[in-house]
Amino acid sequence: MTPAPNEEAHPVGLTIRGASKVYPGTVALKNVDFDIRMGAVNVLVGENGAGKSTLMKVIAGVEPLTEGEITVAGRPVVFRTKDDAAANGIGIVFQELNLFPEMSVSENVFMAREPLRFGIDIDRESVEERTRLLMHRLEQDIDPNTTLGHLRIGQQQIVEIAKALAQDAKILILDEPTSALSATEVEVLFRIIDELKVQGVGIVYISHRLDELIRIGDYITVLRDGEITGSRPMQGVDIPWIVQAMIGGESKDFSQSLSHEFGAEVFRAEDITLPKLGGGFMVDHMSLSVRAGEILGLYGLMGAGRSEFLECIMAQHPEASGRFFVEGEEMREKHVAGRIARGIALVPEDRKRDGLVQIMSVRENITLSSLAQFTTIFHLSLRKEAARALEFIKRMTVKVASPDNPISSLSGGNQQKVVIGKALMTGPKLLLMDEPSRGIDIGAKAEIYHKMRTLAAEGIGILFVTSDLEEVLALSDRIIVMADGRISGEFDSGAKAADVIAAASPGKTRNPGNIMNKEAVS
Repeated sequence: MTPAPNEEAHPVGLTIRGASKVYPGTVALKNVDFDIRMGAVNVLVGENGAGKSTLMKVIAGVEPLTEGEITVAGRPVVFRTKDDAAANGIGIVFQELNLFPEMSVSENVFMAREPLRFGIDIDRESVEERTRLLMHRLEQDIDPNTTLGHLRIGQQQIVEIAKALAQDAKILILDEPTSALSATEVEVLFRIIDELKVQGVGIVYISHRLDELIRIGDYITVLRDGEITGSRPMQGVDIPWIVQAMIGGESKDFSQSLSHEFGAEVFRAEDITLPKLGGGFMVDHMSLSVRAGEILGLYGLMGAGRSEFLECIMAQHPEASGRFFVEGEEMREKHVAGRIARGIALVPEDRKRDGLVQIMSVRENITLSSLAQFTTIFHLSLRKEAARALEFIKRMTVKVASPDNPISSLSGGNQQKVVIGKALMTGPKLLLMDEPSRGIDIGAKAEIYHKMRTLAAEGIGILFVTSDLEEVLALSDRIIVMADGRISGEFDSGAKAADVIAAASPGKTRNPGNIMNKEAVS
């Protein structure tokens, strides 16, 4: 049980009273009162669209309040810009990464805050050295001169955290900081948080991983539909209490399999290899198969090669070798459009960067991969496109007032539904899903889990990648574990968590390569 926090040792550093935020057609915050206690972890939880990120943007100076007052150390303040908030000691790590992929790691960490030599030019040696120290503190072997876009999303998340630490903030907001981190990296982050607490820093921690919140939190505030539904010290809080406050009832388990028989083999990969710069392989002679109606979970730690394997299937790595088959016929297409035409669709790990076009509407995003369905010679039928988009918006239960609203106006969970709907509109035989529940709340997760089960029952083969052990155990009809680019284990549903974790450990690779669905190839 979490011990009772000492409220006298955790003075209130920032207070919000009567906070309301109104967007056109939407009330995001309704008369919210919120306190940030110093030297403590202030947990903020709620479903997607509950108002958590809006509240944090207000505190960080990104968005102004419509009504209400903010005080820092008892003094009323108005944050018109992020710089105003930073001047008051507030730093934030956004859920959606706010980095420059073409620039180096060190340039991202110290962007707009570069130390100068003699007040004239940037002291690049100091920037690189301080970045190297931050990477060491975060236990990461990332070269400060590496171009950020060359890093995987989990490593980019580490850079975003380093960027916040470099500000020496008095109040640090962490919005879904562990969504792309491995278990080892999460432990490092938690140690850093403990250090910051000892230094008197006030931490605001937002996460959909409820066990994390209970483990690390000192105080908890729950938002639902823009209103506070619970606020108390963490002592005595359990997951049922959080769920009740978040959604007004018990959570539903949609992860159980719908009764259906698997069909014939729908997809097979044989001896897939992806070379790594400097030698070795990102994907090392991988072979597997998926049957129609089967959900195959691909589990492993960050860097195991899971995402790269899915990218090979989608023809995103021309240097890869090996063979793929769809319904027994070899796929020879060398480009993404050709793979989609053969019945392969991908829901990517990073929906913001790879799955959506942020300046386009919900309708335009959901039909983006299927425009040929509405095109005759050079004419695009907007009427047919709009009707089809509305059909899939309803099918995926996307919460949006109008299909022509910008995709950026949706919560993370609803954006993920749009990405899945876009993939389904292509009529896939095999659906690839890379971290399908990353950064979404428990309600949206339940809906997506249920949708995955429904799709499988309709005969679609699903191959999904996840770093969440509970997710892979609950959802998978069969589990394949990767380590060091190779297959290190295969398990049926009902596998023991300890066995799956052991197989995922780097250096424990066994049964390399050929793990096929025995019934599919017999």
